[in-house]
Amino acid sequence: MKQRSILLVLVLALLAVCVPPVFGQATGSVKGVCKDQNGAPITGATVEWFSQETGRKYALKTNNKGEYFSLGIAPGKYKVTLSKDGKEIFNFNNVPVSVDEAVLDFDLKKEQQQGAQAAGVSPEELKRRQEAAAQAAKEGSTVKTLNEKLAAANTATAAGDFDTAIATLTEATQLDATRDLLWFKLGDAYRSSGLKQTDPAEKAKRLDSAIQDYQKAIDLKAKANETATAKNPDAPKQLAAYYNNLAEAYAKAGKSDDAVKAYTQAATTDPTSAAQYYFNMGAIMTNTGKVDEAIAAFDKSIAADPNRAESYYWKA
Repeated sequence: MKQRSILLVLVLALLAVCVPPVFGQATGSVKGVCKDQNGAPITGATVEWFSQETGRKYALKTNNKGEYFSLGIAPGKYKVTLSKDGKEIFNFNNVPVSVDEAVLDFDLKKEQQQGAQAAGVSPEELKRRQEAAAQAAKEGSTVKTLNEKLAAANTATAAGDFDTAIATLTEATQLDATRDLLWFKLGDAYRSSGLKQTDPAEKAKRLDSAIQDYQKAIDLKAKANETATAKNPDAPKQLAAYYNNLAEAYAKAGKSDDAVKAYTQAATTDPTSAAQYYFNMGAIMTNTGKVDEAIAAFDKSIAADPNRAESYYWKA
């Protein structure tokens, strides 16, 4: 009995030795730092490791230092792609991963320099290209911010919150004072808010601010039209619209003579809409009791568009 027990234990021990060990699949880790052409970290980007053998993907996010890291990457050859906001920035092919740690940095400045050397681009030309790219990136960031502020101002204006619209647009003009549309929208906000004021002094102050902002918009737009290599076909209409709103601000401020000049400038700038601008002029003259001037304006409106019924009606 005792011998059988010993024999059984020996048999079990031998079976245990013969069973092959089972281990989990060995994996590696990857890490790196992503920097742009200026050496700044690329934050919030995606570094995708795509296995060229199995098709498996590992999508890793960069932190506020441009760093990424991951464990559990299966060994093999990978295509590694850096992208941000859905746009590919750079990629490497045939990057090996083993059970050891793989380090792969994205240094766009270095890669650009190497690419330029391979293409025979001089250091001076490369520097020029880098500066142009940096300027374009800065411009893109500025435009995005300005569009956000314009959207916020439009929302505030639609809700009748003109003070918020004024504050938002003022911030926008401080960020970039060369955009005529910002000054035009700021002028609109001041004009609309001025008409809501019960205090005559505050009303006059806001209308004067509107006039000044409209004039800035006009000056910038006119200058842009002169220096543009290929003029925007809609530019005259835009400029005429600026003059039209300037005229309305003048009229609300009791400066009818200045309003007439601005309406005339609008009609001259965009003859295709002259009938409307002369009609607006006639309406202002009617409201201020200047009958003869009103009739003359309606006559100009009719001459520009003989089919404009409302000009005949108001003249009558």
